[in-house]
Amino acid sequence: MKFSESWLRSHVPTTASRDELSAVLTAIGLEVEEVTALGAGLDNVVVARIVEATRHPEADRLQICKVDAGQAELLQIVCGAPNARPGLVAPLAMVGAQIGELKIKPAKLRGVESNGMLCSAKELGLDNDASGLLELPDDAPVGTTLVDYLGLPDASIEIKLTPNRADCFSVRGIAFDVAAATRSEVKPFAADAVPAQGARELSIQLDAGAEAPRYLGRVIEGVNAAATTPLWMAERLRRSGVRPVSLLVDITQYVMLEIGQPMHAYDLDTLKGSIAVRRSRAGESLKLLDGRDAALDDSFLVVTDADRPVGLAGLMGGFDTRVTDATSKVFLEAAHFAPAAIMGRGRKLGLHTDAGHRFERGVDPQLPRTAIEYATKLVMDLAGGTPAPVTEAVREADLPVAARILLRRARIVRVLGIQIEDAEVERILRALGMQVEAVADGWNVTGPSRRFDIAIEEDLIEELARIHGYESIPTTLPGGAARIAMPSETRLDDLSVRRQLVAREMLETINFAFVDAELLT
Repeated sequence: MKFSESWLRSHVPTTASRDELSAVLTAIGLEVEEVTALGAGLDNVVVARIVEATRHPEADRLQICKVDAGQAELLQIVCGAPNARPGLVAPLAMVGAQIGELKIKPAKLRGVESNGMLCSAKELGLDNDASGLLELPDDAPVGTTLVDYLGLPDASIEIKLTPNRADCFSVRGIAFDVAAATRSEVKPFAADAVPAQGARELSIQLDAGAEAPRYLGRVIEGVNAAATTPLWMAERLRRSGVRPVSLLVDITQYVMLEIGQPMHAYDLDTLKGSIAVRRSRAGESLKLLDGRDAALDDSFLVVTDADRPVGLAGLMGGFDTRVTDATSKVFLEAAHFAPAAIMGRGRKLGLHTDAGHRFERGVDPQLPRTAIEYATKLVMDLAGGTPAPVTEAVREADLPVAARILLRRARIVRVLGIQIEDAEVERILRALGMQVEAVADGWNVTGPSRRFDIAIEEDLIEELARIHGYESIPTTLPGGAARIAMPSETRLDDLSVRRQLVAREMLETINFAFVDAELLT
């Protein structure tokens, strides 16, 4: 899981430094594999606009650009990027800037003076994209430092998660652990219901039993799918290792990374009739978003319309129903699929997706409603549109329910070897989102719906050890006097007798039980 440090801090305003935060994450079991600093040394890089771009007389691949950097006069920059053009807003490293090991100085390129360097994302250390200049929004304020405009410095933090911690495949999930460990508080997150303004609904039918117990869908008409993904969203995606694609797709990715619910967007005009979730049938096929044709057996969950499968549930949508820049009506999907229904299905097709990675480990069954309301708000804010009511199909009896577990004080001491104060036990558990009720010998604890790994008393004790700190548990040698028992010389056990007799080439006969004694003589 890779995420932006500043994005995490927007959910949990801890005062820990970057190094301290990395140490805390590793100490509580979210092992930090890599921290990539972003924006260091970019103080002399500014937002600039190309006013003119003419071909270099001595080099076909170079252009002579007149650039507005917010100064009294335009700067002349020689640039070889293929996307350099009049009107483009891009980062400009001013003379004196230090870009990596390169010191920007006035120079002549093929006889033409150049006073600075227009930069790609890779040159700035913000991304691996070196195909052209980093394109900034047209309304970016010219002359502003790039550090201020992009909210830098920042860092991309990559952590290694064990399979049981599916709840930490989101920024908000990680925030709960950080808050508990640093005695901070997670900021409230509420996706208020977006009032319906339209009436278009698709009926939903669940035909997969406990494998697909909840499915929510919403139609939004009149969207501008060709709108540009705003820079703040694109940067958070990039710093989390996700390349922005298009606005509607980026919104579903953003929701998944922030709160943990995978989503999918269909072009409504390509869907026919109602939506259903069922097991695939042997011989069915589906062209996936990546263009490959998937031959299905009867082990897959599929989302279908009235005619055919339109998506592999929990894995990937279909090519024919994808959203494009021409999409004006979108159908948003947020669902809960059981881990057992998704596990191993992607490997059958040589397919690995972020959605499948999460669903096969477990996604909060109560999250789809929050996700679809949040995604709706983002779509309306960024692409416009008229939302219809949310349609929900649910099999309540098949939804996973968090267990109520008795946590005993005596058991904590026996397992950890230390006594943790009652107030600290309750603080840790509540900070992790658990419901805690004090009883005579301990607490009745109910884990949050996102924590599939909380099932028995020892799971709760492990949480206490993680957050209280393994370093707080003292190292002690085993106590007690050792007693050496000498074998008796007057008694031999049956096994010893058998071994000695067998060693003397004797045979043991094992008689049948319940046989008349006369038959044995």
